[in-house]
Amino acid sequence: MDLLGTAGTVTISSYALLAGVYKGMQALYAPPARSLVVPPTNVALDGLPSVDVIVPCFNEDPGVLAACLSSIANQDYTGQLQFYVVDDGSANHEDLARVYIANARDPRFNLIILPSNAGKRKAQIAAIRRSSGDLLLNVDSDTTLAPDVITKLVQKMRDPSVGAVMGQLVARNRSHTWLTRLIDMEYWLACNEERAAQARFGAVMCCCGPCAMYRRSALLLLLDQYETQLFRGKPSDFGEDRHLTILMLKAGFQTEYVADAIAATVVPERLAPYLRQQLRWARSTFRDTFQALRLLRSLDRYLTLDVIGQNLGPLLLAVSILMGIAQVAMAATVPWLTIALLTFMTIIRCSVAALRARQFRFLGFAAHTPINLFLILPLKAYALCTLSNSAWLSRASVSQSAARGAEAPSPQTLPTGQDPWERPKLWSALDVGTDGEPEGG
Repeated sequence: MDLLGTAGTVTISSYALLAGVYKGMQALYAPPARSLVVPPTNVALDGLPSVDVIVPCFNEDPGVLAACLSSIANQDYTGQLQFYVVDDGSANHEDLARVYIANARDPRFNLIILPSNAGKRKAQIAAIRRSSGDLLLNVDSDTTLAPDVITKLVQKMRDPSVGAVMGQLVARNRSHTWLTRLIDMEYWLACNEERAAQARFGAVMCCCGPCAMYRRSALLLLLDQYETQLFRGKPSDFGEDRHLTILMLKAGFQTEYVADAIAATVVPERLAPYLRQQLRWARSTFRDTFQALRLLRSLDRYLTLDVIGQNLGPLLLAVSILMGIAQVAMAATVPWLTIALLTFMTIIRCSVAALRARQFRFLGFAAHTPINLFLILPLKAYALCTLSNSAWLSRASVSQSAARGAEAPSPQTLPTGQDPWERPKLWSALDVGTDGEPEGG
């Protein structure tokens, strides 16, 4: 066998060994989703913590936002509940105004308007500093919650050692395209395999933004670090959820996962937006992985394997693919071992997922393999080489303001019952005091 073929065999064999050990341990530690159900507890009304729900919003479709707010308003949680919508300088003011007006009659509804787009992180912080609940639930504006999500997340947060907890994500638009069906299965695997195994050790490495609850007392200790995150001397303008989770773990809090707290979020229906999303996530993962390496010493050894599997695994796979292509181009031979191992591993993974989920549709997740090999892997390589680059994001204005080191614009809080789109009054006459409450106007 020639040198190229030998190197290819060693690389793909190393990848197969690493992936086999990693996925095997993951399956061992991740219990079936049905066994992750949090048993209900009867707690007196005065014993329930207060919850503030924060919904950052930027140029959202009014119908999507209305569904999000309706799902929050209809939660079965019997404790004190407030929800804060932060309009992050949306351009579609007139359309969103109807949604705000419809919700302004609810005494639990609060509207904060930022005069220009500052980014999700700044929008979250604007609401955090103006809310007062014991627990904070971040919900993306394109996400709807099952009626019992807050109740189930709060049950997990009753353990004072838990600083953050996330629910299970599903694709709200799963049936729309072939891609959304694949993404929905990808989310199931990420939640019920990866996060479920990490939760076994109280260390979910990323409490995903669409549905993540935080303990206020813990969050306030970390807020300055969260707000001023830098990477190579520049403000970081994406990857909020992963960075905040890492900060929680560094502070000594546990991070958890609740499988039966279901949040349905809108996912990309076309390949280009999906790849932009994957680029942002890859950069975020690499950035925070580098910063969290010291943290691994204080966590279970499985988490070290998890980090190695998620970062070294794709690298070995990418090298194997490149060697296979080179073998075909330069030696005119087919890398049959590489093809056979990848096919075998795909069949095994999809079969195990179908058995664990008890859904035959997961056999179709095999269609994600060519997307991963020929699109996502090159994207991850590009992300690794451009970690300081914030280009190719969905919000150009955020990147520009972050590049300038811009501060968040002064927010304006709208009192309950006020017409949320009296623009002269809202934008000119309403002043906001240091305590976040309106002064005058």
